[in-house]
Amino acid sequence: MRVILLLSAAALSACASNPGVAPMGTDRYMVSRQGASGVSSQSQVHADTLREADAHCVSRGRSLDVLSTRQAKPPYIFGNFPRSEVEFRCVQASVAPTGGNQ
Repeated sequence: MRVILLLSAAALSACASNPGVAPMGTDRYMVSRQGASGVSSQSQVHADTLREADAHCVSRGRSLDVLSTRQAKPPYIFGNFPRSEVEFRCVQASVAPTGGNQ
């Protein structure tokens, strides 16, 4: 019984993929989030991704500058769940952000 519970917990924890902020070179980062199922809202997953990127920059005393975004396209079935990737950099507050393609 314990083995079944442990396997079930492991399977559920693997449903959502949120690995955190990854460095992509000098002052460039990427963050990726995936909803746990097709029930997750694409807009909510994207908002969470942007929030995580912004928190990363704020923790360094800088502002978020989004360089590019990518989102999964519907229909959200057969393993294609809502997903958002944001490539960004953290800039000094006095530098005007360039914006991203959304």
